[in-house]
Amino acid sequence: MNTLVCLEPGQFAYQQHPHPTAQPGQALLRIRRIGICGTDLHAFQGTQPFFNYPRVLGHELAAELLDAGGAPGFAPGEAVTFIPYFNCGHCIACRRGLPNCCASIRVFGVHMDGGMTDVVAVPADKLVHGEGLSYDELALVEPLAIGAHGVRRAGVQPGEFVLVVGAGPIGLGVMEFARIAGGQVIALDINEQRLAFCQQKLGVAHTLNALAPDVAAQLAALTHGDMPTVVIDATGSRQAILGAFPYLAHGGRFVLVGLQKGDISFSHPEFHKREATLMSSRNATRADFEHVIRSVKQGLVQPTTYISHRVRFDAVKTEFEGWLDPANGVIKAMVELD
Repeated sequence: MNTLVCLEPGQFAYQQHPHPTAQPGQALLRIRRIGICGTDLHAFQGTQPFFNYPRVLGHELAAELLDAGGAPGFAPGEAVTFIPYFNCGHCIACRRGLPNCCASIRVFGVHMDGGMTDVVAVPADKLVHGEGLSYDELALVEPLAIGAHGVRRAGVQPGEFVLVVGAGPIGLGVMEFARIAGGQVIALDINEQRLAFCQQKLGVAHTLNALAPDVAAQLAALTHGDMPTVVIDATGSRQAILGAFPYLAHGGRFVLVGLQKGDISFSHPEFHKREATLMSSRNATRADFEHVIRSVKQGLVQPTTYISHRVRFDAVKTEFEGWLDPANGVIKAMVELD
């Protein structure tokens, strides 16, 4: 079957790989949609942590179920997605009900070969019912679940100001679920086109350009002098993360959804006097996936508005590098296989 392999940073190749056979407890899926994630882009650039080459990318997936692998309630032919984080079930995190940060987690398309191919075998217990969602919508459940999990980690409360740093697809999901939780969302990015998207498509009332010289003053004005009680980074940019610490209110929470390779440093006195909380948010749980699907079904989120580019699978190698160029206006690129 035709498979796209990232051989090394900056180099893709189509290869013929054998068709997988389901082992006990595994489900077989025919891939129908592949969403292109920031992780895929970073892997192509060579900037993704915890990554080795060669690698088959792709973990934002929608598929037709070929073999349910014994998973109860699933039937061949139905549209599904799946949780692409494969946990051990035995470590301290798993024992505490935190499989998303398993000590030996293997993320499909990151630590192991992923979905840029025709058919894949995955653990049957990771299957998620499509619940009537389209293939396009199902391929966007995973990135939305990342945002939903970050908002849940932050414990967003109705009425509080939530500053979301980064208006890429993950940041958009954070904004959506912060709004659903009742937060007053402020979007911060350096890309005016993405900020306009936040206003026009997501209804975000407050958008700020991070390159402006008076961001702190604008935030103070918006929050009546308080500053945001929640800051969530969705950039994976060290510069953006370090620059956002001064924007946090006293008693606030800073959540790192984005991931970068370097160290993070900040003023201990400034952080301490705020009695601030710093936390990371990794992957998502089944509860987050279910929350996303419910929200889409209820019309609270319209994920297909994120799709700015479409391409057939056989054109990904040619088109992929262009998606890295901000001038091309990519919000979400979607690969079609039917």
